[in-house]
Amino acid sequence: MTRSKLLGVVLGLVGVLVLAVPAFASAALTGAGSTLVAPLMANWISGFEQGTGTGVKYAAVGSGEGIKQIANRTVDFGASDAPMTSEQAAECGGCLTIPWALTATGVGVNVPGVSKVNLSGPVLAEIFMGQITKWNDKKIVKLNPKAKLPTTTITPIFRSDGSGDTYAFTNYLSKVSPAWRSQYGFGTSVGFKAGIGAKGNTGVTSSLKTPGAIGYVAAAYLIGAGIHAAAIENAAGNFALPNLTNIEEAASVVKSVRPNSGVSIVAPPKSATKAYPISTFTYAIVPSDAPQATAVKEFVNYAITKGQSFGAALDFAPLPGVVLSAAQKTLGSL
Repeated sequence: MTRSKLLGVVLGLVGVLVLAVPAFASAALTGAGSTLVAPLMANWISGFEQGTGTGVKYAAVGSGEGIKQIANRTVDFGASDAPMTSEQAAECGGCLTIPWALTATGVGVNVPGVSKVNLSGPVLAEIFMGQITKWNDKKIVKLNPKAKLPTTTITPIFRSDGSGDTYAFTNYLSKVSPAWRSQYGFGTSVGFKAGIGAKGNTGVTSSLKTPGAIGYVAAAYLIGAGIHAAAIENAAGNFALPNLTNIEEAASVVKSVRPNSGVSIVAPPKSATKAYPISTFTYAIVPSDAPQATAVKEFVNYAITKGQSFGAALDFAPLPGVVLSAAQKTLGSL
């Protein structure tokens, strides 16, 4: 089976996971949140259930909603690609943040007649601010001197739901574009003024079928749908794709991690010459007073150890040792 077909099968399972929400009552563990981690989650659940006999149901409803559900204790664990804000942490009442996967938010493009597109952070910001509206804009042409870029109108696609991919993407734009930082800032939801919204990574992926479209989406979904990913210019001046090697290099800049905290690796320094600049960790959000603490602890431990073996096929890189150590220390306090 080819990698794209394998991903297609896994993404199909993601739909099954979402549809399985009404069956929560029959599951030993329930979770909700990130659509980015959902393809990997499908493998984690299958492997964990086979190894332990403990059932797990997961709803891929977006990071923002996942944090809300765990704060309301309607699920046993949340999943988010963005660490909780201080307000969310207060509402969650003693929830722990545990990094459990590493991947990237890719930039999918549908440019008629063009399969390879280079983009810089400032140009991306101008596209999503509605200032660059045609694929043959001189700023894009300058980055792609050998491409025959069409006059096609650019249609930016953004997440309409609270999303960790939005957090990673806007955090990156805030670091490389002062204009973006001052006008939009970053978070799981921001006030996009150009383009159209789509729900979840599946919604963005579907919208990217529109000629001229550009949208940010988890790397696994781009591969599974056969959508071209733009190469994004990093601090070293190199154009990097969201593949395993480049994701791992972005994470290599992490030298220390505080337990129970987020880890930002967007826009890494130029010393990381191959780094993909919109790489991101994703997190389990777990109550310190979880009623099912033993089962939750077993599942998260499986995800950060044996479960990492499922990542490569889905463009999830292994957790760096320093991050794994912090995750295990946090989990040990549960």
